[in-house]
Amino acid sequence: MSHKRIPKRRAAIAAGGVVALGAAAVLLPNANASQDGESSGDTAAAPRTLKAADASDLASQLAGLLGDAFAGSYYDADEQQLVVNVVPGDNNQVIVQAKKAGADVREVDNSMSELRTGARTLKSEATIPGTSWAIDPRTNKILVTADSTVTGADWDRLESTVEGLGAGMATIKKSAGTFKTFVSGGDAVFGGGARCSLGFNVTAGDGAPAFLTAGHCGVADDRWSDAQGGQPIATVDQAVFPGEGDFALVRYDDPATEAPSEVNLGDQTVQISQAAEATVGQQVFRMGSTTGLADGQVLGLDATVNYPEGTVTGLIQTDVCAEPGDSGGSLFTQDGLAIGLTSGGSGDCTVGGETFFQPVTTALEAVGATLGGDGAGAGQAGGAGSGAGDQAGGEGAGGEAAGGGDAVGGGDAVGGGDGQVGDGAGAGEAGDGADGDGTGAGGGDGSGLTG
Repeated sequence: MSHKRIPKRRAAIAAGGVVALGAAAVLLPNANASQDGESSGDTAAAPRTLKAADASDLASQLAGLLGDAFAGSYYDADEQQLVVNVVPGDNNQVIVQAKKAGADVREVDNSMSELRTGARTLKSEATIPGTSWAIDPRTNKILVTADSTVTGADWDRLESTVEGLGAGMATIKKSAGTFKTFVSGGDAVFGGGARCSLGFNVTAGDGAPAFLTAGHCGVADDRWSDAQGGQPIATVDQAVFPGEGDFALVRYDDPATEAPSEVNLGDQTVQISQAAEATVGQQVFRMGSTTGLADGQVLGLDATVNYPEGTVTGLIQTDVCAEPGDSGGSLFTQDGLAIGLTSGGSGDCTVGGETFFQPVTTALEAVGATLGGDGAGAGQAGGAGSGAGDQAGGEGAGGEAAGGGDAVGGGDAVGGGDGQVGDGAGAGEAGDGADGDGTGAGGGDGSGLTG
């Protein structure tokens, strides 16, 4: 059965959505503008200005060059520079080379090996539900976070473990919310009583169209529908949660499904060119079926989160907000790089909080899939469809499908609503395709963009 994506409307802006809506306004302008205004002759004298994606590539190269002297790196968005940490020692030559490459090099006390050893100590002595930790290269410390459930003996144990790491090795802070996976139950059921979000369309190893979403969504049920009570359109192929990641590969049941490499923002789309590693300090955008579009910064890498369901490692920590139903949604950059899949965190899009993401690069490698404009079924960019009843070959919200029919785009809700009027966020797919109703299903306060 050929699947057709139903175009969605842009819902009215709700309370708490002003910041997220502002993210949409700044997302696309100047996305292709060069930020490297310095000549090659100046790179040895001063750090180069770089795009975040270029800074990530340079950081990977310098990590290999510096070896044991490398103690992490981050992107200074204000200066548009890559800052590389090094530990003092007999490494003057490689530091000179790092500076010539265009990095802002600074000396720090804690080596990467020491920081990772500290993280292993936390895992062995303080794996407490409601806690997380990640290496923060900006402070050259381990950032430890405890949610509101960590009290009494558990708090004392965590605090004692952090103190035992030694002075200057870690910082600890309390979060007002509770760490949880962002699955929503009851309002748009696709299977297992949960609603999640489509992350990125990909091409499976055998060339079939598929998509990535959160692993905790994938283990909730193995059949996925794009409408409440509707027929399944995709089947879970692989899912990891908890453990070394939170990701799932879901194959479309119809091999002719159009699955373009893009993220749907409701009134526009962002073309996704490839997957990329996150960089601390990098500005990122998240799209989800409950709260729409939100933005923020990467705070830490290789994060460990102790959810009630179990421990998940290797995540990206951010200050981007998210809410139930956003799980699995896309984390990406303004220039079309796929960064992550929404896992979980604390807080909401009214008060803020922490959100953790599964790196897309790790997920792709694990499931043997590829992402980008060359993927199966990638359609050409186009305008939003005018109604839910577009016929095969018509223009859909994700663009004009190459093989006919509307396309399924990243950021869509999986198992979205049934045509009910959305309250603010437009939490899910539109309903009846026959009458062209683009109304999203009910959701909470958010950006005012459908997912």
